[in-house]
Amino acid sequence: MRETTKTLISGALVALVLIAFTACSNTEAKQTPAPQALPVQTETVALAPVARSDEYVATIKSRRSATIQPQVDGSLTRILVKSGDFVKAGQVLMTIDPLKQEATVNQERSTEAQKKATYEYNKIEVERQRKLWESGVTSKQSYDLAVQAYENSKADWEASTAALATQQRQLAYYNLVAPFAGVVGDIPVHIGDYVSPQTVLTTVDENKDLEAYIYIPTEQAANIRMGLPVEIVTSRGEPIENTKIDFVSAQVDNALQGVLVKAPVHSSIEKFRNAQLVKARVIWSTAPAPKVPVLAVARIGGQSFVYVATQGEHGTVAKQRAVGLGDTVGNDYVVTSGLNPGDKVIVSGIQFLVDGVPVHPIS
Repeated sequence: MRETTKTLISGALVALVLIAFTACSNTEAKQTPAPQALPVQTETVALAPVARSDEYVATIKSRRSATIQPQVDGSLTRILVKSGDFVKAGQVLMTIDPLKQEATVNQERSTEAQKKATYEYNKIEVERQRKLWESGVTSKQSYDLAVQAYENSKADWEASTAALATQQRQLAYYNLVAPFAGVVGDIPVHIGDYVSPQTVLTTVDENKDLEAYIYIPTEQAANIRMGLPVEIVTSRGEPIENTKIDFVSAQVDNALQGVLVKAPVHSSIEKFRNAQLVKARVIWSTAPAPKVPVLAVARIGGQSFVYVATQGEHGTVAKQRAVGLGDTVGNDYVVTSGLNPGDKVIVSGIQFLVDGVPVHPIS
């Protein structure tokens, strides 16, 4: 009887312990909260026009740029401008010592005056001989000789007049003037230097009607055509001006193995200067492609990933997805694989995300 009672009491105790343990386990389960969804911002992937382009180094050149070289020999006596000055058309830039030429002009002027006096005398004399011959006082031969002397002196005087004009024009070459309004370039010479027609004195550039000279490699020659869009961009890739190709060379530059194309540049002189090097982006074609913000991309082991907000069993979760990336366009990457239009890419807090974590999209 006692043994039966002990057995019953032991069974009851075990049952109580089991009930207590089960109750405790249920309480703990109820007290463990579900993971809280992380609030994130999302952006819906959409197709956008994406350009297929290449960048090249281009040179800005003015359609009106003159190299100033003398047409006569001599020593520089005056330099009336400095590099960077804006000059007007016809403004004197430099002067070469004209003393020798002035002496030549004065000598030629004296010769011309002498020949003119001879011509005027012979002009009077031929008229006098004509009257004497008509009156029978002199022979026809005397008159003919007077006519010949007159014709010779006239030709001699005209030649001397032409020579004087030539020497006077030559004297003008000793003043070097600006051929058009523009900006003075570098001046490598100094007062007192002896210069010749081979000496470069300076340049004058009209800083408008600019063109971008672009040499495109020959392997792209088949794709070059008139009207191709060109973007002039900064060193950071920021666009400065949009233009189009309006000239394509029919020849290949042997030194550069490239085809020269030109595109007009209309920006103000504050942005460009003659002979300035810039980046030119030639746009071959434009096609729709998905893009994602740069901040949405994470890299793990050299592979690029994004987190996409997808619907799970218990709500929205972040799913890690590998993507292929192309060029950057502004603050976005062009996506070549891994995403489709309509996907909601997470663009905030990606450093706190892991694959499958619950998220709460807030935009």
